[in-house]
Amino acid sequence: MYMYNGYPYYYVYVPVNYYPFNHSLYVQQTPQQTARPTVQQLIQRIRTEHSNLYTQLEQAGVNPQMIDTLMFLTISYVHSQQNLNRTPTQIYNQFQRDNPWFPLFIRSMNFPENTVNRILIRAIELALAYIRGESPAPEPGPRPEAGWSDWESLGGTLLSAPSVSSWGPNRLDVFARGSDNALYHIWWDGTRWSSWESLGGVLTSAPGSVSWGENRIDVFVRGTDDALYHKWWDGTRWSNWESLGGTLTSGPAASSQQVNQLDVFVRGTGNRLYKRTWNGTYWESWEDLGGNLASEPAAISWGPNRIDVFARGVNNNLIHKWWDGTRWSDWESLGGTLTSAPTVSSKRPNHLDVFVRGVGNRLYKRTWNGSRWEPWVSLGPTQITSAPAAVSWGPNRTDVFARGQNNDLIHRYQQT
Repeated sequence: MYMYNGYPYYYVYVPVNYYPFNHSLYVQQTPQQTARPTVQQLIQRIRTEHSNLYTQLEQAGVNPQMIDTLMFLTISYVHSQQNLNRTPTQIYNQFQRDNPWFPLFIRSMNFPENTVNRILIRAIELALAYIRGESPAPEPGPRPEAGWSDWESLGGTLLSAPSVSSWGPNRLDVFARGSDNALYHIWWDGTRWSSWESLGGVLTSAPGSVSWGENRIDVFVRGTDDALYHKWWDGTRWSNWESLGGTLTSGPAASSQQVNQLDVFVRGTGNRLYKRTWNGTYWESWEDLGGNLASEPAAISWGPNRIDVFARGVNNNLIHKWWDGTRWSDWESLGGTLTSAPTVSSKRPNHLDVFVRGVGNRLYKRTWNGSRWEPWVSLGPTQITSAPAAVSWGPNRTDVFARGQNNDLIHRYQQT
């Protein structure tokens, strides 16, 4: 038995003559067959000229070795066909009928079946065109999810990714490290955006922020001594900075399960995840939660006794760990190819939207809908130059921020 993404699978002996492609093609070819590109040539051309197909499969959580296997099985089947006048969909459907174990395998691995089917059908279309000596029809690029606004610039000069929190409907507070390494703040009051204000300090990371109640904001940063620093708004004024110790190797992230409780997460020594909790009375000691993080973490709580933490893994994939009120889960991989730390927001209980900067420096999203993880979605061609930040202040609203190409703060939202 082997494990992949936390799921067991088994190697099963299958007789050679069970496979639909003709193995004699690799032993001896007739003059008629010689005119065809080999399976390896077809796969290499698809990989070289249409690498986006491989990228989309990786974004959907399929590891590179498995992608190679899926492509080999599919293209080998196409190569073995005598009748090339059928549509790619017809050939793929026949492939699945000839190999009933194949769709079962895809489901058992928890791969997004619709995404895998779409990409393999496209690979068949390309292989058919190359075998016929034709130019394949171009594939339409990924379309962004519906309902998103265009990006708007909110100015500023950012040296880090932003952080955002919300203490009430139609209220947004955004924080970033400015050009002088101080903490800067801009907010939406329901009617307009404020001007930027400096909150001082000397930051060596992006900030993390959270709100546990109306008119309350807590902000955390890494200081010049690599310790965790904390500043908060109590509804009337900003506090002074306080040091919470630790040895940080990334920026912090914060979540709140309930009023007057805070959980702060950082990447510490050994690239492990560490947590420090304010329990309403005092700061508890640091807790080592393990892992091997390649970015700062992201954290959120969608209800009492629930915390979800995300980070970029050492394979540039999205990794996830959660607290269910009793214990911490193991880390799980959610795939993808990240070029930044992730961020996460929640519109309602048992719903998560994770945003990342992916290939091409574009914004991507993956959603937990309460039952399963949906496939990755591209949110358009605009390039971002930092990790994103996201928050939801209502069941039909999500706001996303990032640093733009001019080092300004850019913002978009989805209203459903």
